[in-house]
Amino acid sequence: MRELLQRERSFHDRWAESIDVDGIRVSDYFEACTAPENRFILGHLGDVNGKTLLDLGCGAGENSVYFSLKGARCTATDYSPGMVEKALKLAAANGVQIEARTMNALEIEFPANTFDIVYAANLLHHLPDSTTALREMHRVLKPGGKACFWDPLKHNPVINVYRRIAKEVRTEDEMPLDIGITKFVKSLFPETVYDTFWLSTLWIFLRFYLIERVDPNKERYWKKIIAERARLEPTYRRLESLDRLVKRVPFMKRFAWNIAVVATK
Repeated sequence: MRELLQRERSFHDRWAESIDVDGIRVSDYFEACTAPENRFILGHLGDVNGKTLLDLGCGAGENSVYFSLKGARCTATDYSPGMVEKALKLAAANGVQIEARTMNALEIEFPANTFDIVYAANLLHHLPDSTTALREMHRVLKPGGKACFWDPLKHNPVINVYRRIAKEVRTEDEMPLDIGITKFVKSLFPETVYDTFWLSTLWIFLRFYLIERVDPNKERYWKKIIAERARLEPTYRRLESLDRLVKRVPFMKRFAWNIAVVATK
């Protein structure tokens, strides 16, 4: 496990070196049409003003900065010191203050019942044991607090082909989640809501690769959909309407790219 975590840390430290915080528009990661996971989370999270929020796997800090701008008191943590440094720089660039610490999500260094919200974006599939992280999220939440996370699922064949191609922008140990993770979440939390996203909307990924010839090892598609939200919006909106219909078919939700969950302690 230690070697796996070290590989993750090294990969994300290298990635952090290439990030230009001046080019990050934090609101897009939550409000763009092509950010359905976070739009879902925001819809179930409610007002965060004055709330204490732990951002697990903070990356470049987009999440902590966004919630800080909404009035939350945010603590950004990541196993990558390079990403923690970027999160602090992004906060400064946006005129907000956050606490930031290097931390292992499997061993959260805070007492029980500390936070109103624990938020984790694209984190669990990087961990050797997602259930331990979820238990830790539950532990540090106050009664009535909310755990929010979104991650990729393992079931979609199109995305699995993409994963095999885009090896240079992914870590070798990533383990996309089984949709059955929702059963475990429900065993921990008395109230859980979730949805999945990107079925027919994955045509956008196919268009990047087949028509626009975007090299998936040179551009991260999941970043490109945010950066080019305005150009993609007409196509995305049409396909999102189709996705709503497709997800009514039994078992189709599992074939989406991503899952988003909000659970209340």
